[in-house]
Amino acid sequence: MGILTQFIFRLSFGLALAMAWTPSRLVTSGFYRVHCLVLLGLNVVSTLIALSNPEFGLWPPLLAAFLSYCCSVVWLYERSTAGVCVLYLVAVVTLTGATLTWPPASLSWSLAMTVFVMGDVITSGLVLGVTITAMFLGHWYLNTPTMDLVPLKRLVLLMIAALIIRSVFCAAGLLDRLMEVTPAAADNPLLYFHALRWLFGLVGAMLLAVMTWATLKVPNTQSATGILYVAVIATFLGELTSLLLSLDATCPV
Repeated sequence: MGILTQFIFRLSFGLALAMAWTPSRLVTSGFYRVHCLVLLGLNVVSTLIALSNPEFGLWPPLLAAFLSYCCSVVWLYERSTAGVCVLYLVAVVTLTGATLTWPPASLSWSLAMTVFVMGDVITSGLVLGVTITAMFLGHWYLNTPTMDLVPLKRLVLLMIAALIIRSVFCAAGLLDRLMEVTPAAADNPLLYFHALRWLFGLVGAMLLAVMTWATLKVPNTQSATGILYVAVIATFLGELTSLLLSLDATCPV
């Protein structure tokens, strides 16, 4: 349950932040209202997990769920400035929740470790959140095809930047693991999970982001959205695998 809670916190953080960064003057308010309910659903799941597991703090997911509902109501009345502010609040609360529940208890805490954990959570959340927000926005173009493509293009560029930063951040963990590999351990099943994490979760997602960018130049938002669906699956698998592999590691991989 700890992995699921951490994943939801990171996804909620990235989704709220990416939505706040999407220019509301170019996107209809319905996009924000509907997807604030997605944030609400995610944080309700985290709240239920916290209720059944006393070791998890209850207030971060509960507060995030309440703020997500308030955010949806604010966007219903098309108060864009207030809506963006509430989205930032959701991002702060979920980032706090993710930081408080990671890393595993086996790792000792220090100031350097706190900064490192924050970097891990932020880079992972950005990859997850920007990718799924781009997919949501691409799907929204099917409902309102007259919207400007600038917001979607901006999200795809942010997705590429987030993947690059995440890859650089996780490179130390990958190198650390490769240093441990000996000829006798070359058939270790964990190596296949590392390959899945990097080849599909980072490199594959990057290729999909580049394909999306090229498709938007046509422009063809329907095809771009289809590619983004696959990119969401790639980033979800990649970051979940990263969380599993990082349970007994000092660096995220």
